[in-house]
Amino acid sequence: MKLHTIALVVLVSGSALAQTGKPCEELKSEIAKKVEANGVKGYTLDVVAKEKDADGKVVGTCEAGTKKIVYRKASVGDQQAKAEKQTANAGR
Repeated sequence: MKLHTIALVVLVSGSALAQTGKPCEELKSEIAKKVEANGVKGYTLDVVAKEKDADGKVVGTCEAGTKKIVYRKASVGDQQAKAEKQTANAGR
């Protein structure tokens, strides 16, 4: 009987975790590591509401499917702005 109860608790806990989903920032960080491991530079990962249209490719969902993570390759202008911002912050 104890084994049956333990199995039930584990099953319910697992399904509760599946329903809540992974936190968006955690999943975004994992995706970023994979993208960078493939040598990709100059990209953005944005967390947006599931219903919102966003330019780019959906590469993940989080928070029980209420949000999505969108990958977008950065344009040359985006990359230059980022570099300028980093340079300005380094001088402070």
